[in-house]
Order: sequence, then structure tokens, then C-alpha cells
Amino acid sequence: MSFTADFEKFKFSGEEGKGFKGKRVLITGSGKDGGIGQAFALAAAANGAEAVGVHFHSSYRDGFDLVAAIRAKGVTAFAVQADVNNTRDLWASRGHIIEQMGGKAPDLIICNSGLTEKGYRFGRALPEIEGESGAERRARVRQDFIENLAESNLVVNTKIDGFLAMTHLWAGEALYRKQPLQLMYISSMQAIEPGASVPGYVVANWAVLRLPEVLRVNLGKSADMVSACSLMLPFIRTGMTEEYAHNPKVFGRWQTRMLEPNEAAQGVAQLLSRPAAELNLGNFKLRPIGPAEALKLTWSKVNIEVSDEALDWSESAPISCKG
Repeated sequence: MSFTADFEKFKFSGEEGKGFKGKRVLITGSGKDGGIGQAFALAAAANGAEAVGVHFHSSYRDGFDLVAAIRAKGVTAFAVQADVNNTRDLWASRGHIIEQMGGKAPDLIICNSGLTEKGYRFGRALPEIEGESGAERRARVRQDFIENLAESNLVVNTKIDGFLAMTHLWAGEALYRKQPLQLMYISSMQAIEPGASVPGYVVANWAVLRLPEVLRVNLGKSADMVSACSLMLPFIRTGMTEEYAHNPKVFGRWQTRMLEPNEAAQGVAQLLSRPAAELNLGNFKLRPIGPAEALKLTWSKVNIEVSDEALDWSESAPISCKG
């Protein structure tokens, strides 16, 4: 069985335990065992969610095992297999989700992606290999270039196109049904503090921060039906980050140790316990503070402000347009 999490670790007391209560929750990228999406699904199930939709693309074995584990706790759960980059696939999942939720649409959607980049020398030439011919080097550089960009492209497509498609589909459904919807987009601290070697991941996560405002503008007078916010999370120990869990050169700029999935999920549950209107349009950063053995988590709101500064050389020589 591909399920290794301890369900009890995802039961939260106090305000954190109220964030998922009574909600119909759909979480994308939640199939992979040990992943942050799985942690959100377990937190929802362990803290009173009415129904939990476990979405995955290829991690079907882990995904079905997670659904079985949640159902064993007496909570309604179901699997959703769909490629969020395939609009026909995504549309086809709509009816299944509504049916599984008792004829209702989700009222909380967490847009999460289980993808990142292994990393590559962005914009830098590959080191030479002694004895390698010019033709061999060209072939190696070409292959590396293709593989690197394919990796970035997959991350960008999933984070941007996939989140955009999910938003378009379910915001439209919420307005049609006159049913409030809350959207949470999972970004990363790297969106505002880029790390080396993962350009696609950084760019995609930056784009995620703009989605709530883009949605508000497009909904116009109906904007009060759908609330949306973006979360910037620090390093969390998952299957993708496990190899860096003891390498402070990777995670040390933000925290003294990797967060465990249940800790990150508890932080998100705490934020969800706040009124949706309070979170709407916000970009929130989860901040690990203190030594590894006594780590504390707090939230801060990140304000992204655009300033306009006139250029003296252009102001002194403006172009005259005579029509």
C-alpha cells in the first residue's frame, strides 16, 4: 500500500481545526504519497471536511490508496484523475466531481502542483569535458538545452495554464450556481526570493501571485461570489525535496530545518480558519521562525506594489505626436 502518512498528525485543535470543517474540498496534485497536496487532503479529512476530492494525473496508485485511507476514517473521499493542462480532460472531470459531492460543486479548491525542477545551469555554458570533440560537445549541449527547457515548460504549463483552467472552470460554476467559492493557489517563497537553477519554477510561482487580482477584475460585479488568495510556502520535506532535507545551503536562507508536511498543512489550516473575505486578494507567506528543535510558524501578508518613475532623459525630450 502506497500510504505512509500518520493520519493522527493531521488532526488540529483550536482554530486550526476549524479551517476545513463542513467544506467540500478539491485539491489538485494531491495523489503523491508524502507530498504537500496529500497533506492538505489529510488535513481536510481529519478536520471535518464534508467531502475531499483527491486529484492526480499520473500518481494513481498513491492517489487511490489515499482515498481508501480517508474513507477508512469515515470521511467521504473520491479520486479525480485528470491532466490540468488538457482542457477536455479537465472539463470531463467536472461532472464526476459534482456527482461525488452530492450534486454540489466544491466550495474550497486548493490549486497545488506536485512539480518542480531538478535544476540546471540557466543561462550558463556547460563545463567542457576533456577529450570531447567539438561535435560531441554540440550534441551534449543541444540535448541538455532541450531537456532543461522541457522540464521548465512542464512546470510553467501546470502552474500557469493548469491553475488558470481550474479557476475558469470552477469560478464559472460558482457564479452559475450562485454558490460562494474560495480558491487558494499554492506558490513558493522562491516567487519573491528566487533561488538559482530553477527558472521555470520561479517564474510560474510569481505568475500565481497575480491570479487573485486578475480573477477579481474579470468577475466585475460578481467578484463577491469568489474569493482567492495565494500562499508562499517555504521548503517542505517531500519526495522531491528529501535529498536536500539535511543541506542547509538549500533551505537555510529561510528556515533552520525543512518543514514536515503535517506542519505546513497545520499552517494552511490556521489561515483557512480566518474569514474568506479577510484573505481575499492577499498573498500570504508562511514564515518558520526559531531553532530547528523549537520552530514556530507565523503568517505575514506580502504586498506587491508597482511604482512608476519618470525618466529624466525622456521627460526632457518628449516625442510630439501630431496625429
